[in-house]
Amino acid sequence: MLAQFIPLALLAAAVISATNAVAQQYPGKPVRMIVSVPPGGPADTLARIVAPRLGEALGQPVVIDNRPGANGNIAYEMVARAAPDGYTFVLVAAGIAINPSLYQDVKYDVNNDFAPITQGISVPNILVVHPSVAASTVRELVEVAKARPGQLSFASAGNGSSGHLALEQFRQMAGIQLIHVPYKGGAPALADVVAGQVQALFSLALAATPQIKAGKVRALAITSAQRSALAPELPTVAELGFPGFEVIGWFGWVAPAKTPRQIVLRLNSEIVHVLREPASKERLLALGADPADSTPEQFAAFIKSEHLKWARVIREANIRAE
Repeated sequence: MLAQFIPLALLAAAVISATNAVAQQYPGKPVRMIVSVPPGGPADTLARIVAPRLGEALGQPVVIDNRPGANGNIAYEMVARAAPDGYTFVLVAAGIAINPSLYQDVKYDVNNDFAPITQGISVPNILVVHPSVAASTVRELVEVAKARPGQLSFASAGNGSSGHLALEQFRQMAGIQLIHVPYKGGAPALADVVAGQVQALFSLALAATPQIKAGKVRALAITSAQRSALAPELPTVAELGFPGFEVIGWFGWVAPAKTPRQIVLRLNSEIVHVLREPASKERLLALGADPADSTPEQFAAFIKSEHLKWARVIREANIRAE
């Protein structure tokens, strides 16, 4: 009986040995970093900050391959099907965890088809209101909404955007009725709040900051779990009576599932090193982003928690993709 198991043991040992050999020789050719958004913007800039420095560390070029479309699903599905050899990985956005609840035809399993490498940055939103709104704090805004149920209007960059999800979580936690006004992008949404056509918005911090400084909108709070270096004077929504409230845009890297752990750890180590360089931090803060590196295990847990949280919010709010 024992003899029957010896070949299996030898086979398993051979597989482990071959995997270790591949990882030790990695990389032996250029590496492809797929980016799920078009050129330009914080995510693409993040990729272009990291790619050259990562290439220097690996000793091979890191080629950026922009594959936008379907809120990132095109890129995510491509990597879910790619060979798990470390030569293809993807810069993902929060949509990788949100899309399975938002779209009916997602062709990847967010928790099983990827090997998380590290988170890269978080991009908080700022809750802003038009100056005509009689609220200088989040609590006062809730009081206005309760006094005028179903009359306070909130813009967003579109159904399923981080600003829309922030609005829905805020509405659910505060127990208030609001009007959602979706736009095709954050710029026109913010422009209409500045013009007074819509009264409030959860806007990306980088976009909102110039309008806040110009006095065209009033900032009430930031949506990150902790105060941000982008606007340290702004309290978080969570600390103003809504514990657990956190809504951020975020970006990070994942490889196909079953990518050898040694390769995942190598990529994690090198990317984190780049993110922690003072020059990288300075450029990212200028983009309105907080550096947010992590271990592979921390990033995997974070993606899973984001998936569960937004599945509930999307279900309760009955949100559908546009």
